[in-house]
Amino acid sequence: MLPGPQDLFCTDLPTSPRPSIGKILVAGATGYVGGRLVPDLLSRGYSLRVMVRNRVFDTNKWPNTEVVVADALKEDQLNIALEGVQVAYYLIHSLSLGPQEFEDADLVAARNFQIAANNKGVTRIIYLGGAGDERSCRSTHLRNRLAVLQILKQGAVPVTALRAAIIIGSGSASYEIIKNLVRNLRVMVLPSWAKNQCQPIAIRDVIKYLVGVLELEESVGQSYEIGGKDILTYEDMLKTCAQILGSKILFGRFPYKNISFYSYMASLFTPVPEPIISCLMEGLRDNTVCSEDKITQLISFQTLSYREAIVRALSREEQDQVYTRWSDAYPPAHELAIKLSELTEPPSFTSNYSLSTRKSAASLFHNMCKIGGKDGWFRNNWMWRLRGLVDRILLGVGTARGRKSSQWIETNDVIGFFRVENIKRNERLLLRAEMKLPGRAWLEFRIANQPDGYNLITVIPYFQTKSFFGKLYWYLFLPFHHTIFINLLEDIDTRSSIEDSHN
Repeated sequence: MLPGPQDLFCTDLPTSPRPSIGKILVAGATGYVGGRLVPDLLSRGYSLRVMVRNRVFDTNKWPNTEVVVADALKEDQLNIALEGVQVAYYLIHSLSLGPQEFEDADLVAARNFQIAANNKGVTRIIYLGGAGDERSCRSTHLRNRLAVLQILKQGAVPVTALRAAIIIGSGSASYEIIKNLVRNLRVMVLPSWAKNQCQPIAIRDVIKYLVGVLELEESVGQSYEIGGKDILTYEDMLKTCAQILGSKILFGRFPYKNISFYSYMASLFTPVPEPIISCLMEGLRDNTVCSEDKITQLISFQTLSYREAIVRALSREEQDQVYTRWSDAYPPAHELAIKLSELTEPPSFTSNYSLSTRKSAASLFHNMCKIGGKDGWFRNNWMWRLRGLVDRILLGVGTARGRKSSQWIETNDVIGFFRVENIKRNERLLLRAEMKLPGRAWLEFRIANQPDGYNLITVIPYFQTKSFFGKLYWYLFLPFHHTIFINLLEDIDTRSSIEDSHN
């Protein structure tokens, strides 16, 4: 689903488009910020190339946009991606969301990008990083973002850096953490660092600044701190969101300050996994308030208040118009996961469950694509939620991750602890499992027209493993498959009956 003209952020931006700049590369276009930036750049007439790591990226997502498949960890691929590029946006952040090896890989990626940009004659890099004072910052995550900036600056290509604290918008990790904590808890025991100050910024204002600095030569080689109208404590942000949602919460104090403990507990009540929450919470240990306002003098517009940003995000969700989400780029390296079609040998285990029906393929497919939304998996939801809870306890993604839209899905969208690997309208839906497993798993839905006029709907679980624990896992859960999948097919059929009767 593409955003319409009413969903663009830069319609009132005081700067003027400059399509004559030449080819622009957006590295990290499939992430939360990159996915919001591309439509605005296209609307302003820029010639775009988007860099993705996924070989099955939907090239129709952004018409008139060049797509190049490249991994920032591979220098030869970057040289191809940056060929003929004048300006490059560097929005690659997902590698740092997790263990140390991902943070190290993030620095390698930045170094590779800097070298390739220099070799290919790129005239400018625009980077979005995190706020924080490099001399006193205690957050490993924020120090990593600052280190990436320093690496990018080591080359001959001038870097324009924007540094933001918490980004609030529909689908942002920070927003979903705050909203779900407020909705799911009635008592919150906060550590002392919840009194630290922050200057949150709305996603639309971030995009305006990203586009604005592109269109102003004065910003070349400069670094700016960006923030919204308000300076708030993290406790203030929770209380403001509670007021908006009408939630009554008792707030208390707790002397224990361990980040890992709070991030793990928060992950049990929100869709956001512990590694992301941990990275964000580390930033709470310091005040992240803009120390200068140079950007507001260069690009003058009214930024949103925190309250306005929350209300807008809630409104987008109610309208089912969330175009990008933190889950688009998590877990790290999900884009490089082995696809079902890439297996060198057939999956170790499969089973097959079918139902014949006179319902139309369009209606069956429409309801098939609603799984994992507000109604969950229709029947036996407790089984799916229990499996999701176990996965979350084990630091997996869990089913609470939900989905971006309740009505539509596309390739790479998240559905609970699955991700859409392939989709063919009215025929096929293939999901790849991202939960903690002793192997690799997929779930495929098919619709096939029969000679007698009926449609055969089929669900096929695939499991690839060679380990003893993998085989044990399959046989332990196999007895539940018949009940779960037959009930799921029956519910899809029933919902399609109601839909067809209305047509």
